[in-house]
Amino acid sequence: MSTSSGPVLITGCSSGIGLATATRLIERGYPVYATARRAETLEALERRGAVVLGLDVTDEDSARVAVKRVEADHGRVGTLINNAGYGEYGPVETVPLAAARAQFETNLFGLARMCQLVLPGMRAAGTGRIVNVSSVGGRITFPGGGFYNASKFAVESLSDALRFEVEPFGISVVVVEPNLIRHTRFDAHVAESLQRNAPEDSPYRHLRRAMLDQLRMCFETDSMSVTPETVAATIERVLGEARPRTRYVVSRNGRFLVRLRWALSDRAFDRALRKQFGLDDAGVYNGRYARAEPGGPNSGRNG
Repeated sequence: MSTSSGPVLITGCSSGIGLATATRLIERGYPVYATARRAETLEALERRGAVVLGLDVTDEDSARVAVKRVEADHGRVGTLINNAGYGEYGPVETVPLAAARAQFETNLFGLARMCQLVLPGMRAAGTGRIVNVSSVGGRITFPGGGFYNASKFAVESLSDALRFEVEPFGISVVVVEPNLIRHTRFDAHVAESLQRNAPEDSPYRHLRRAMLDQLRMCFETDSMSVTPETVAATIERVLGEARPRTRYVVSRNGRFLVRLRWALSDRAFDRALRKQFGLDDAGVYNGRYARAEPGGPNSGRNG
């Protein structure tokens, strides 16, 4: 059980990491409040013993009601797990700013507002834990993921400031950093957003082909991606430790990538990416991603 005893409030539980985490914590005996924008998607968790609530982290009234419900039942939120988030992928030039802002509203500002809402109760109790689910993409930026990576870099920065600010009140802030998540719709969502933001008639169509090919390889390779259950196990570990680390990179490959990016200069890292994405030393696509694929004069293999 958590060293900061009390109920666990989890955002984004309809699928993926949120669902796996809620399931695991229920099985371990934690009092779990599982939330999603549509509470009806949480019936399975309710049958397992969770209290399920409708919560859209971008809606002020929705967020307040959810936190007040937990506080009415238990006096405070013991642990907040900020998991709700999604990725909008595409070249910086072509991703509509409205879509980028919407992503930040969920990934950053919704997360920040949830922290603001639970902190008064945690401060009054003199204990609490906030777990922010970020990403290896909050430490490393890849082409085509500029806005998504920026939102996760922002989560990392906000968490660093928050950790220092609330430590005197007995509250810990921890960042969990998965890499790509398999066995979810994340890969399909990435493909859909790339199709919107880098279609076949886009000057970035070669980048889209390269990204989809690289992502497919990662999703099909166990060492390059993780399951939601693996992330859930890491989060359970965070809750059980009296003095958790500030960051948990979930996978061995994720730790390797973070260390590699730290060790390489910007130019050296760019060279490595150019090779992986099929560009020559001049930055020109010269490999399979630059060739039209079967299906039409300009059709891409993933297009």
